[in-house]
Amino acid sequence: MTLEKTLSWPQAAPDELLLFGGVYSNLPALEALKQQAEVLGIPAAACFCTGDVAAYGASPAACYSLLEDWGVHAIRGNVEDQLLSGEEDCGCNFEEGSTCDLLSKRWFPFVQQRIEQRHLAFMERMPQLLRWSWQGYRVVLLHGGYPDQSAFLFRSSPAEEKASLLRLLGADILIAGHCGLPFYEKLENGLWINPGVIGMPANDGGTHTWYARLKAQKTGIELAFERLHYPHLEAQAAMRAACLPEAYALTLSTGIWDNCDILPEAETQQQGLPIPLPEGFFPVLSS
Repeated sequence: MTLEKTLSWPQAAPDELLLFGGVYSNLPALEALKQQAEVLGIPAAACFCTGDVAAYGASPAACYSLLEDWGVHAIRGNVEDQLLSGEEDCGCNFEEGSTCDLLSKRWFPFVQQRIEQRHLAFMERMPQLLRWSWQGYRVVLLHGGYPDQSAFLFRSSPAEEKASLLRLLGADILIAGHCGLPFYEKLENGLWINPGVIGMPANDGGTHTWYARLKAQKTGIELAFERLHYPHLEAQAAMRAACLPEAYALTLSTGIWDNCDILPEAETQQQGLPIPLPEGFFPVLSS
């Protein structure tokens, strides 16, 4: 059963939201994002995380602690649900025997061995789905798909599949993560946004990672995808010191995924190429 929560703003809703996900145990990236939010003047109450705080990196416990102390809105990803259930795998929906599946059998136990009861208590308080009203729009935050939170939905996935989820959930704006790639899609009945992840590059050949910002203007809602630059070599060194899979450590400096097992053909063909996203803020919904 999905654990759902509805957010009520204690005061006036903020004009700008910061969206991110997939911290993946990458502490330097999370620290850089928090600093960037402070520079932008975006309070924790206006920041939203799509889940999977832990994964490939070296600092799962520190990432949960920092996220809790920061006070942002975070939902559970499949990793959080699997940790809470005491499962033996990450529940990432990797094909059995694939490279990602085999590597997860190394990093998931690493995470399990390092988190503490207080981190599990923090996860317990996270919903799997978060709703709120913002600037007259119904917004839903989820991890992957619904009800299957480990479903991979990409830009090339059928538009009707996304539109049907907006209808099912009663959303005008749906914010999701899980697939690791930033994208947006205007649908017949609303807007789908994946802000990308901050813990790993987006297979685009850059060492940066991605997050997004939504801003309310008099003319409507604008969206911006932002590159997050952080000390990736520091994160890489920590992974190697912890003897975590080299395939993921190497990706931090190459910007290229070790494999494309989860990707559809269209996204596979984009490997190593800049992601075709507009620069700066651009309009997505008219008032």
